[in-house]
Amino acid sequence: MTPAPAGRPPVLCYHRVGGSLELGVTRVRRSVFHRQMTALAKAGWRTLTLDEFVCRLQPGGPSVPRPRSFLLSFDDGYASLARDAYPILADLGFTAVTFLVTDFVGRDNAWDVRYTWHPLRHIEWDAITHWQSRGFEFASHSASHARLTWLTDSERAAELERSRETLVQRLGAAAGRAVAYPFGARDARVEVAARTAGYELGFGGVRGNGSRLNLSRVPVYAWDAGDVPLGLRNDALGSVGRLVAHVANRCAVGTSVMKGVRYRVSGVRDQRPTPDT
Repeated sequence: MTPAPAGRPPVLCYHRVGGSLELGVTRVRRSVFHRQMTALAKAGWRTLTLDEFVCRLQPGGPSVPRPRSFLLSFDDGYASLARDAYPILADLGFTAVTFLVTDFVGRDNAWDVRYTWHPLRHIEWDAITHWQSRGFEFASHSASHARLTWLTDSERAAELERSRETLVQRLGAAAGRAVAYPFGARDARVEVAARTAGYELGFGGVRGNGSRLNLSRVPVYAWDAGDVPLGLRNDALGSVGRLVAHVANRCAVGTSVMKGVRYRVSGVRDQRPTPDT
């Protein structure tokens, strides 16, 4: 197995594991995920907690023996993770951080373009607290999965602040330290808003800028089905895989465009779900 590139620990980003088929590219089959995680564990890889990841960012921090450790992350927080991903990781002694769309926890996905026959369900708070008690971490993926670079300053601040407040109230202070920007979309305004909202870490797309509020991640898409995810390979195939993932990430504008079309037609922005009474 070829180790990951030198430097900061690599960060993998999965979206959906298992569950119903989709027309998009974010779903990874449960069998593929199980094979990948098992192969990494057998080769001596280990997952990092956010605390351990931050330690690796410190100048002069502890060296990491090869094979490297990596940060494993999930975006969106679909309910199928509790059935098809977390048990696999727990059996292997792995952990992960899941970035939640906080307005939609326990609800059907109404923020995305429909890629499946039935709407996708987001994980419930009870399941989140159960897996948090077993060492899994949870953080912010904004409040409603809006593309932050397309919002006004006040809208952007509200997305980040509301999400962080919900997480801290529900799960404790540690859940408010990190945010993954929806679609990996960020710019200087987004970084400033994230810092102002109280986040310590911000995860963007494949190419970060070295700032703690623009850390790079490599998404794992449906075609990335080898034993070693492309984001952990330090060879030509890994380089090509990261480039393809970067392009795919940059092209993921369907949801934002459709929301914009609905707004221009109706004059009403998408609203967050009405709280349960």
